[in-house]
Amino acid sequence: MFLKRIELFSLFGFRVSLDLSWVFLAVLVTWTLATGYFPDALPDQTTATYYWMGVAGAIGLFVSIILHEFAHALVARRYDLAISGITLFIFGGVAEMTEEPKSPIAEFMMAIAGPVLSFALAAAFYLFEASTHTAMELPQFSAVLSYLALINFVLAVFNLLPAFPLDGGRIFRSIAWWWTGSLARATRISSWLGRLFAGAFIALGLLNLIAGNTIGGIWLMLIGFFVYNAAGSSRMQMAAATLLKGVPLSRVMRSNPASVPADISIEALVEDYFYKLNHRFFPVLGDGDLKGCIRLDQARDIDRSQWRATRVSDVMTPLSEANILDVGYDARAALEKMMTGSGSHYMVTSNGRLVGVVTPKDIMAYLAIHLELEADAVDGLSRARGST
Repeated sequence: MFLKRIELFSLFGFRVSLDLSWVFLAVLVTWTLATGYFPDALPDQTTATYYWMGVAGAIGLFVSIILHEFAHALVARRYDLAISGITLFIFGGVAEMTEEPKSPIAEFMMAIAGPVLSFALAAAFYLFEASTHTAMELPQFSAVLSYLALINFVLAVFNLLPAFPLDGGRIFRSIAWWWTGSLARATRISSWLGRLFAGAFIALGLLNLIAGNTIGGIWLMLIGFFVYNAAGSSRMQMAAATLLKGVPLSRVMRSNPASVPADISIEALVEDYFYKLNHRFFPVLGDGDLKGCIRLDQARDIDRSQWRATRVSDVMTPLSEANILDVGYDARAALEKMMTGSGSHYMVTSNGRLVGVVTPKDIMAYLAIHLELEADAVDGLSRARGST
């Protein structure tokens, strides 16, 4: 989801980060406020004044979104849900849960906390503007406060749409979970509803483009595509949490993988392994022990004139916690480690001995097949685990 995150600060034990895509949003919001919203709301000001008002409005929106996400995070902590941090990105912000809620009430309370906080901020900004409008005689300040009251109200209402994974979609999922007794089934229903709303956003965006509202149309379409993809990935995450838990890593790994000796040349590696076996990755053995691994790109980066003189051991990636998984892992834990790591291939070991290799693609292929064939089984597993 995120491009590159910059950690800003920590508060109440939560890390707050800024995705680089937020910079685009901040610039767009400032420009839109300075050239459109504030000139209409408060005519006859200088261009510099409008841009300072735009910057103030963008900062106020920034703080409002952080507070909205903190409301989610603090309620999640109340229900023992782990939140790894809060990240602001182009479509707003997200409190990053590392696990699914444990009960429908936990899901409901966490989801509704954000919109409630946004409604409270809208009321606070409105009352503050009303109380200072005549006393301070600063129409620019009042206009910014009015904007922040409006944008928090819009933020709350928009998030209450039942388009999973928006807050309203999570509220809907909590109700469906309570009704059906199955988190998996509730996720499937709410994901379908989320994609329906996503289609409506995209269609509305196209209509705006046809009508000449280019910026509004593009934003609606981008939001639609974001909701559509997020709804699908949320369903996949739910299926992964349910279907992969307890599945031995040996079920999804490729057993008895081909390996290469550490002392052969890169030329021999390319001719006898990459070309003949059509693999892009090989474990490396030396004196019968696992020493590391080598990838196609590592060989490619060596000047061809040096292939005969360079040994595999000279350029391989040494064995480390970053590229091995113990066979005792289950598939869910293995996938979680892969998602937080930087590698695409992992060697599976048992008591230090190579027994297989696995990639996220291997696990996702297993998941896709079982998701298609065992939807009812997912519901049953989710219901059973929810009652324990």
